[in-house]
Amino acid sequence: MPIEYSFSTKWKTTANIQNVWDAIRLSLEWPVWWKSFNSVIEITPGDEMGIGSIRRYTLRSPAHYKLTFDFLLTDRIEHKLLSGKASGELEGSGFWHFNVNDGITYIECQWNVKTTRAWMNMFAFLLKPAFKYNHRLVMKKGAQYLEKKLGVPVDAISRQF
Repeated sequence: MPIEYSFSTKWKTTANIQNVWDAIRLSLEWPVWWKSFNSVIEITPGDEMGIGSIRRYTLRSPAHYKLTFDFLLTDRIEHKLLSGKASGELEGSGFWHFNVNDGITYIECQWNVKTTRAWMNMFAFLLKPAFKYNHRLVMKKGAQYLEKKLGVPVDAISRQF
């Protein structure tokens, strides 16, 4: 039986919204700067806004297991929102939300997913805390890598797991 997870990560930075937007939106480039991602491959390009695009993400967790999922982009509001549906080893929905207030760019990443790998579900009663911890580390490293890419601090302002 698939196990459900909800993850929410919030970051803030003084970086320009366009630079933040581009760093997150251009996920094909993530493996270059976000070292948790082994690869991001475009399966289907989508329309001129990327709606309908499908990208396959493969990442290596801090516990050294690989996780691969496809993400179908269903919504895009320039400098505000990227959202879609995950399938594969993760199934569910996710979004990136962007907001600027008083010169601070706020970024929120939300995932509501189920795992489909048999071993993950079979041992979830033991490993769920470790999976949550791994997600936290991937996002913590993501903030650090984004900070290096943007050249300005990226701070975590809240994490809920």
